Amino acid sequence: DQVDLLVEEYGEEGEEIVADATAYAEGMTAYWAANGSDAVFTVNDVVAVTALIGSIFGAGGGSEAANAEYLSRLQNALGEEQGRLAWEDTMLFDDPEAPTTLDERFDYPVLTGGEVTGSVILDEGSVVSFDPRESGTPFSVDGVVYDAAGDPPDREASNWLTIAPDQSANGTTLAVMGPQLGYYYPEIVQQVHLSGPGVEAQGAAVPGLSMYILIGRTEDYAWSLTSASQDVRDVYAEVLCNPDGSEATRASDHYEYDGECIPFEIFDAGTLNGEPISYPTSVHGGVVGTALSEGRPVALTRQRSTFGRDGLNLAALKGMTEGDAATADDFFDVADRFGFTFNWGYANREENAYYASGRLPERPSGLDRRLPTLGTGEYEWQGFLEQDQHPHAAGHPSGRLLNWNNQSAPGFMHGDGTAYGSVHRVELFDQWSDPVDLAGVVSVMNRAATEDTRSPVWPVVSEVLAGGDAPSPLAAEVVALLDDWVERDAPRLDADNDGFHDDPGPLILDTLWDPLVRAALRPVLGDLASETRGISEESIVDKDLRTLLGNEVEGPFNLQYCGGGDLDLCS
Repeated sequence: DQVDLLVEEYGEEGEEIVADATAYAEGMTAYWAANGSDAVFTVNDVVAVTALIGSIFGAGGGSEAANAEYLSRLQNALGEEQGRLAWEDTMLFDDPEAPTTLDERFDYPVLTGGEVTGSVILDEGSVVSFDPRESGTPFSVDGVVYDAAGDPPDREASNWLTIAPDQSANGTTLAVMGPQLGYYYPEIVQQVHLSGPGVEAQGAAVPGLSMYILIGRTEDYAWSLTSASQDVRDVYAEVLCNPDGSEATRASDHYEYDGECIPFEIFDAGTLNGEPISYPTSVHGGVVGTALSEGRPVALTRQRSTFGRDGLNLAALKGMTEGDAATADDFFDVADRFGFTFNWGYANREENAYYASGRLPERPSGLDRRLPTLGTGEYEWQGFLEQDQHPHAAGHPSGRLLNWNNQSAPGFMHGDGTAYGSVHRVELFDQWSDPVDLAGVVSVMNRAATEDTRSPVWPVVSEVLAGGDAPSPLAAEVVALLDDWVERDAPRLDADNDGFHDDPGPLILDTLWDPLVRAALRPVLGDLASETRGISEESIVDKDLRTLLGNEVEGPFNLQYCGGGDLDLCS
């Protein structure tokens, strides 16, 4: 179906993509035959690999069920009003201090407008994950082996730094691009040089669709990608029903849509290692779990905007590989064809540019995008963002466009499982020489990549600790060691390759960090202090302590956490 869609969507160019994929697949099969294997590679496999890469690195959102249950836990523990305020604080979805690649505002807000009427909260402890490998009733949950209804997996570990000619020591564009994919066998990328009539490109390609370059350069420009985790997945709460009018339970195989009680369909997904896979779907997508909302049973389904359209993304890679992005405007046109959600960095001889790709849904009014959407039919997607609504720019006031999986632009919400606060690793791209040469850009990237990403928070912690007496000489020594280490950019290095850190700092902070965060947040959150996730912890502690110290803060939290708002108690 997706191969046919390529031709339907792109016409003659779609036929070229299919022809390229066919030639590539035939070459793979011939290579295997020449080496004694009877394996056969087909165009369908090219599309399947494209879908796999997109699902790992190019999708965001879909965490609404986990967010909703977290809200319910906070409200049950702290009370409805305090719980909601704590949730707003710790979700970190509209923080004006979050570092962004662009300065210009692009609106894609958390709240879609009007009173929130179409978003639901899930009862605490009621979410049950659904494993499509289980047989029996559509919502059988015995022997669940993964958390389908939790946060979908994200992979965020790549960067790029591009410099405009006017900031370059030699008057030309500079680019340092670091897709951090790791080394293992079989590799998920391979180095490729494509040379032929009308094609001269080299870079990293994906085994299985290597007729095009994923990240690389032509004779006239270079480009790279980082995972953006933009919001292309939504969880819907399907209200369960029984067509005979009896009371619905979690085992009901019907749901309410457009005023009717209709059955879930069963999607046959083929086999995995010989094991048949099938799962129920609604009009929105596959069932990932069940839950209760105000005591009423719902099925949780997850809709993805690129589902069934994965192969269409090949058009963007074809265009970049074949030299269709000679200017920044051309680059925007080509990158916009990528339905997968990535931060694109670009440089030609005269300019650097940025584009945030993804098939981003326009949602109706009445929604909080962090929570599951009521699936009864009143809150369906209204279309998708136009190209000029995506964060994009040719150049930057600083001359530098920088990305390390950070927020794209002010006002632009990424996925509902991605928190952006006052602290982000992209801030470690600092200490620029003016102007800078290529070695200098490499140095900035390399230093940042070996620096502890929590280090920007430590000076604030240290300032708070300085307001009280150290409880022991050892505690005072620990603070002094960390102060010195952070002053030297908090390196996590083993430069002499002896198997040990060169500094005690990494081991101390690794041991200290979780108890420190818990101690700071526990006065308000209690046992739920362990619920904050990842980078949000650094940002929550950073902003809370700066507020407590009386420092200037944009977008202060609703509540004060450390010491319950008392600096002496916090210290």
